Amino acid sequence: MKRFTLRTGIRWKITLAIAAVGALTAVALSLVVHSAARVSMLESAREVQLDRVQFISRTAEGGRKPQMGAKLNDPELPRELREKAQSGRRGTYIQDNPRGLPEVWAALPLGNGQVLSLHTPFRESANMLRDLDRALIVGSLAVVVGGSALGVLIGGQISRRLRKAAAAAQRVAHGDPEVRVRDAVGGVVRDETDDLARAVDAMADALQQRLEAERRVTADIAHELRTPVTGLLTAAELLPPGRPTELVRDRAQALRALVEDVLEVARLDSASERAELQEVALGEFVQRRVNSLMPEARVRIVADEIVSTDPRRLERILGNLLANAARYGRAPVQVDVEGRVVRVRDHGPGFPEALLREGPSRFRTGSTDRAGVGHGLGLTIAEGQARVLGARLTFRNVAAPGGFVQGGAAAGAVAVLWLPEHAPTATGSFPVVRREG
Repeated sequence: MKRFTLRTGIRWKITLAIAAVGALTAVALSLVVHSAARVSMLESAREVQLDRVQFISRTAEGGRKPQMGAKLNDPELPRELREKAQSGRRGTYIQDNPRGLPEVWAALPLGNGQVLSLHTPFRESANMLRDLDRALIVGSLAVVVGGSALGVLIGGQISRRLRKAAAAAQRVAHGDPEVRVRDAVGGVVRDETDDLARAVDAMADALQQRLEAERRVTADIAHELRTPVTGLLTAAELLPPGRPTELVRDRAQALRALVEDVLEVARLDSASERAELQEVALGEFVQRRVNSLMPEARVRIVADEIVSTDPRRLERILGNLLANAARYGRAPVQVDVEGRVVRVRDHGPGFPEALLREGPSRFRTGSTDRAGVGHGLGLTIAEGQARVLGARLTFRNVAAPGGFVQGGAAAGAVAVLWLPEHAPTATGSFPVVRREG
């Protein structure tokens, strides 16, 4: 079962976190302020109401009618407050009315055994409390919006630095040894991004040194083998005719081809190879080279186009792709030219999964289905020469009729060469192209 993943940028994660913290803080403070203000206003209303009823009691003791809405022995007086007044004590009480506004009651006993009470809706204080709530809501929204804006600024700065680091690391992965992630990140403030950039630079330097050491060892070994192999071929030519002589010559020639391929791989790994560009008609060029290298292959020119490329390197790529199709695939071999795209297809068991996943690897010929003779350098050289041309080489399998490629039999392997629209620069270019499905 495929696991669902939600992809989002670090900018929005930081913004969401700041907004959430700001909202929670604002809500908590608003609740505390609202509760404290309500309690304070109610206590103040209680005191005012009690002062009023005491003032009214001075006039009511002479037998006159109570003023300011006060009542004697009010039947609506809450039971708790009535019992407290009858016991000879004064007091206050908060009661909610049907309109949702609290009413403040105040009562005290008179000398003649009567109870004087007064109640007033909590209207003015309620209005003040609503105004306070509006102010708290506006302030909370301002805090959330301001925090979100701050999160966007902070997260955007971090996100830009990380994107610059990723772009620089991608250039390093494409073989540009002059790029330094720390320089690409830039900035005055030092943070964890700089630590990451320095670590990537150190790793790239270590890998570059290791690859360079391996390349030098490979090149030195191949150079050292070239002289004795040449001498071996010369000596084989002097042997008397016969089957043993043919076997010795065949193996010596295969060894010489291996040495030359290893030297070519070492040169391509050094990133010092440069293309010698010429204007060529791609369809006509491919037609002639295929007829020369593999006459039995079929060529189909869908659309011809003039391209600026290195004919020698393009012929080398085409020859290696055809040789790979003849060695590991099955006839017929089909070559299609469509604009700047060249496809080479065979009808064999297809490329191994490791090659489709990781790309060509030297001295690995794939699974037993496609492994016979050879040393696994053909596609490696083709990919390296394509990189010098600023082109891209991709691989895929063709699904068998009614089946799937993955986990089942394939109906052929397809190698696709994508030539760039513009001539490669001094260091080569890498056009962004879609993958064939």
